[in-house]
Amino acid sequence: MIVSPKVAVVTCAVLQTEIAHFARGLDHITRIEVLEQGLHNEPGKLREKLQTAIDRVEAQTDAETIVLGYGLCSRGTEGVTTQRCLLVIARAHDCITLLLGSKERYAEYVKQHPGTYWYSPGWNQHSLMPGQERYETLRREYVEKYGEDNADFLMESEQHWFQTYNNAAFVDLGCGEVEKELAYTRHCAQWLGWQCDHQCGDPALLKALLSGPWDDHRFLVLKPGETFRVTADERVIETVKNPDRH
Repeated sequence: MIVSPKVAVVTCAVLQTEIAHFARGLDHITRIEVLEQGLHNEPGKLREKLQTAIDRVEAQTDAETIVLGYGLCSRGTEGVTTQRCLLVIARAHDCITLLLGSKERYAEYVKQHPGTYWYSPGWNQHSLMPGQERYETLRREYVEKYGEDNADFLMESEQHWFQTYNNAAFVDLGCGEVEKELAYTRHCAQWLGWQCDHQCGDPALLKALLSGPWDDHRFLVLKPGETFRVTADERVIETVKNPDRH
């Protein structure tokens, strides 16, 4: 009988529901740490909080491997490292790859639909997504802070940014309130004048992240003291040995 190493997971809240679902019944999963969504907007803050979570897992558990429910995420995960555990991360730019099942599928979809903004159950629940609710919420906040005229200017600037998109792609793995979140995405797309596309995800990559195999094509497996950095090719990330840790 093959005995899986004891695994701890550190994940963004966007993938919390999916990871909890697929980790159910896996006795080798010793802990799941969840960090708040949105840290990728401040990559340095993401790196700091992720490293703190990794350090906490190593100090408080007997996990042998830590897997990350993250991609590169605006390079906010780049540079994290472990002291005694293996560290596993998917070769992914962001969490959408983990939902779609492969970086190849992600790249092909974006190639065919370049104006895509991604929605998912986790994104809808933890972020203010483009749509009527976001517009009304932000405008109300801007009016309170800056007044009517300035609020109108700020909202015009945001809506101009959204003009680069024309497709709301909703991806799910059958977890959570899929129909409710799909309906919400359709409402957002209709309000924005975008198309809406429902992409059924593939759980294979997420399942492999939790239980292996951690093959080199899909994952980077780092030894204690190693970290990773972005590449300019299809590997997405590569190992850095003996990094300076600040």
